[in-house]
Amino acid sequence: MNAASPMHTAYEDFLVAEASSELKHEWCDGVVYAMSRGTPEHGRLTLAIGAALLVALRGLCTGFGPDTMLYVETAKLSTYADASFVCGAIETKKVIKNGKSLGEAITNPTVVVEVLSEGTERYDRDGKFQAYKTLASLREYVLVSQDQRAIEVYRRATDGAWSCETAGPGGSVTIHGAAISVDDVYA
Repeated sequence: MNAASPMHTAYEDFLVAEASSELKHEWCDGVVYAMSRGTPEHGRLTLAIGAALLVALRGLCTGFGPDTMLYVETAKLSTYADASFVCGAIETKKVIKNGKSLGEAITNPTVVVEVLSEGTERYDRDGKFQAYKTLASLREYVLVSQDQRAIEVYRRATDGAWSCETAGPGGSVTIHGAAISVDDVYA
């Protein structure tokens, strides 16, 4: 391995380091990447869409914020979404070593939400979405733009095909059967 090659980190070692880190990191098949910090607008939109969905999906789904780790077994990816919802029993990957829990991550989100930023938009649309698509539980992937008032909902049909619903100012999108007003999220 040359100096430019990334160092391989065991998942267990990643969890130990992540538990004591002030920054969030993503683990992808042994390679650890620092996750960028969000802008105030990113934080505001994350809270707004999360709150809207928490109210709309109350009693149907359990919501999780941006500090909750997700694990995608098939993609060997451990990451954080801006919000995620599990509609049904929660399944997790727990790592225990010498009787001590090193970490736990949700493995069956039904809805995953990402607020797009200039630095992460391409990855959120491509790499991360491709990984999330391998989750049998995932029904909707929601992208919230920081640059314009627009929300996209990618939805998996019963035949496995994906479609996209987009709404802008004055419109609304449907997420897990609930209408979410674009203007309310951006208010």
